[in-house]
Amino acid sequence: MYRAALCAVLLVLAGCQAPGVGEGPTATETGVDAGTSESDAGTPADPESDVLGWEDGYWHNESLSITTADGLNESEREKAVARSMARVERVRGLEFRESVSVEVITRAEYRNESGRNHTETFRRFDNAKFEAMFLVGEDEDSIATQERSLGQSVLGYYDPAEEAIVIVSDSETPRLDGEGTLAHELVHALQDQHYDLSDDDAATRDAYQGRNGLIEGDASFTQRRYTERCGAAWECLPAASDGGGGGDSHFGLNFLMYFPYGDGGQFVAALHDEGGWERVNDAYDEHPDGSTEVIYPDRYSEWEPEAVTIDDGAGGDWERVQPADRPDHAVLGQSAIAAGLAYTVADEYNDSGVVGPRQIINYRGDGSVDRSDPYNYDLPAADGWAGGRLHVYERGDESAYVWKTVWTNESEAAEFAAEWGDVVEHWGGERVDDGVWVIEDGPHEDAVEIRRDGDAVTVVNAPTRSDLEGVHA
Repeated sequence: MYRAALCAVLLVLAGCQAPGVGEGPTATETGVDAGTSESDAGTPADPESDVLGWEDGYWHNESLSITTADGLNESEREKAVARSMARVERVRGLEFRESVSVEVITRAEYRNESGRNHTETFRRFDNAKFEAMFLVGEDEDSIATQERSLGQSVLGYYDPAEEAIVIVSDSETPRLDGEGTLAHELVHALQDQHYDLSDDDAATRDAYQGRNGLIEGDASFTQRRYTERCGAAWECLPAASDGGGGGDSHFGLNFLMYFPYGDGGQFVAALHDEGGWERVNDAYDEHPDGSTEVIYPDRYSEWEPEAVTIDDGAGGDWERVQPADRPDHAVLGQSAIAAGLAYTVADEYNDSGVVGPRQIINYRGDGSVDRSDPYNYDLPAADGWAGGRLHVYERGDESAYVWKTVWTNESEAAEFAAEWGDVVEHWGGERVDDGVWVIEDGPHEDAVEIRRDGDAVTVVNAPTRSDLEGVHA
């Protein structure tokens, strides 16, 4: 029942790297990127020097002499890219400093390139992290599952190392998806030229969600304003008949990974409403510290996550798993907790749900899904998150973890502890003592203890009930 209710949403959002076009601004807005203007009425002569809205010989409102029915060959793509760069400039109010190249690879090539080599230590650490969110079971590899999910849906991406856009298509002459994907990735190229996307100081999952809430949110917000002009002020390339590579989609991972695009877009919209593009540009000097600031733009930039410590009390043969060249702990913030709650609605394990579809999907008044911001991460059991830390342990081939979170008050902590207990029960957990569950079978076969101490909640996971104290006394 729940899975059927969300099926349409998964199809709509299949291309999570290039969000679907939602409703953008009206043509009556003021500013360089709103509506039509005098310069939209006709194409002027080429300027003597580079100006906003003109790139490589093409104005933003020029028509192109190309054939789209059979896709775009290399020369046609060059024309489309030049015009799209001019259009992104026109909407975003920033000048490209240099041209951007576009490469085309097949979906099979993308899967091969994304299959990066990871150490066994890193894989064990990442597996435990996604197991803690109840998104990936012990019988799965979290990295392979994430790559498989993206490999089915990604339409394109920007590679800062190569300073190039890569379009994923099984045709040598791709259709470019009605310019939406191209516009989105060109914004990333523009960001890289002005703000250096390779300068990435986000080290944990929640810090990554905060940073990408700005980066992907900017691209999504600009893309919506760009495509809103197609058919009105601009003649645009036709959209492709399908939105991605097809195949199965993992709703929980989709929900988690879509966060920077959906809520990020609304975050950037709030900044733009507050002070236009100048306010958005200023945010690159101080990106959000975590998903909380993206979910609640009014808390930016005063909010900071609380520092959380865990006393390592693992005994016996248990040892910390500490991957090289990265923090020795994970931080799972509000978007991650919301994903764990939301996945209970659409997983294939059983038909129960800790939350309901209308709590996690943003519907419009007419009952349609808000495609510009489809998912709701402001869930009651997650909205009081103030900080957290997760440690991973190993003993031979077995894994365990200790996950501690702090909350804004004791009431919020109690609400999370109770609802996370419901998540454990959803996955087959049987309560055997106060705050202790045992999952006898299924993808998360383990023992779990949830302890609350004031405004702090500690979740301990171990292979058996008798191992819990040895992992964290």
